[in-house]
Amino acid sequence: MNNDMRGLEVVAAKGRLLGLDMVYHCASGHLGGSFSAMDILTVLYFDVMRVDPKDPKDPDRDRFVLSKGHCTPALYPILAQRGYFPEEELQMFRSVEGHMSGHAEMHHVKGVDMSTGSLGQGISAAVGMALAGKLDKKDYRVYSLLGDGEIEEGQVWEAFMAAAKYKLDNLCAVIDVNGLQIDGATADVMPTEPLDKKLEAFGWHVIKVDGHDLAALEDAFKLAQDYKGAPTMILAKTVKGKGVSFMENQAGWHGKAPNEEQYQQARQELVAALAEKEGK
Repeated sequence: MNNDMRGLEVVAAKGRLLGLDMVYHCASGHLGGSFSAMDILTVLYFDVMRVDPKDPKDPDRDRFVLSKGHCTPALYPILAQRGYFPEEELQMFRSVEGHMSGHAEMHHVKGVDMSTGSLGQGISAAVGMALAGKLDKKDYRVYSLLGDGEIEEGQVWEAFMAAAKYKLDNLCAVIDVNGLQIDGATADVMPTEPLDKKLEAFGWHVIKVDGHDLAALEDAFKLAQDYKGAPTMILAKTVKGKGVSFMENQAGWHGKAPNEEQYQQARQELVAALAEKEGK
């Protein structure tokens, strides 16, 4: 494994640890879908996207919209490690004294390009950003991350249709396909497979990838960047609660905080994983 890939693994491992601490200390938050998405966000912010934490409003920057807006225990730790704000600010997560609300917030959190939380709306905003880029003849790219439970929203598919109609090849969306949502398995709540065939029928270029394979994610984003004439959808197969043994593939960990015993066990596992990645 090259040093760059090792560095990305360290960022993702530390992100999960920071996210755990955030949710535990405020006794509220969404760990399951945040942990499944952590590797995706790591690759985006540390390898793919053209951004500058010192100039977060640069009009020529790439944009990212967290359509599944409750997964800030993934987004905020990645933004902190990328240098948008000190990691110490994560301690104010969901605090009335702070500005880090439980859903992505663009006015007070540096690096957040769109406030989200009402499921289905984020991808529509991303489509608008990409269309604006085309109209303004800008070369920035727009990325968005959706949950596979979120895509049960009808607005999502309206956005998919619009993106294909306007041939938004500057748009790359990712669906975090962890198979679970707050009420259980997506296959039971509202089946959406086969996603690849449905999205292709909607006019999207589709790439399927292991959402925890950093090198494969890098390759997928490169293929998306090179593809012309249509938007790209990356279907990232992931594990909800990735990294914590008792959280993995458990729908019950969609949106709750661990108790003291659970926190200590989870933290022990994540600290060990981080030490391994760091070569300690």
